[in-house]
Amino acid sequence: MRNVLVLFLTLIAAASFAQTTQKIGYADWEYIFSQMPEFKQIDSELKTHGAQLEAQMKAKYTEYETKLKTYQAGAATMVDAIRRDKEAELTQLQENIQKFQQDAQTSLQKKQGDLMAPVYTKVGKAIEEVAKAEGYHFILAPQMPGGGDVLLYSDDKFDISVQVLKKMGITPTASAVTPK
Repeated sequence: MRNVLVLFLTLIAAASFAQTTQKIGYADWEYIFSQMPEFKQIDSELKTHGAQLEAQMKAKYTEYETKLKTYQAGAATMVDAIRRDKEAELTQLQENIQKFQQDAQTSLQKKQGDLMAPVYTKVGKAIEEVAKAEGYHFILAPQMPGGGDVLLYSDDKFDISVQVLKKMGITPTASAVTPK
């Protein structure tokens, strides 16, 4: 008798769960970001920072090339001690260039992370508010910043990107009203 009761309750629970409809939507991060004025500002700041780093890199490389050419032109007539000093100096310059490249990449990534953190927070909060207001159970992303799709199929009627933008007080431009 007890097994029949457990089976009966399990069937009722499964039937009621099967009848519960889950509302699922998605938000296109790339589209939302493209419509945000602060994202355009961040993009501009990152390009400026990248250009400054690139200019510094070019200056370091130019210095290295100049010293290398000078060394190559006079290496045959140099005293061994001077040649070793010049070679050590060139090696040090190469190492400095490599370290600068690594530091520049790290600097650019850190700046991007620092600038984007408040934007991710703002968009995430707006997505949460829209999802709750519209009765969505799940919101997925068709792609995440930096790559990697999270959604394999979607119906555009469930895209809440425009609503998220409106929640943040942003009116999508006419040419970009329909996300891809």
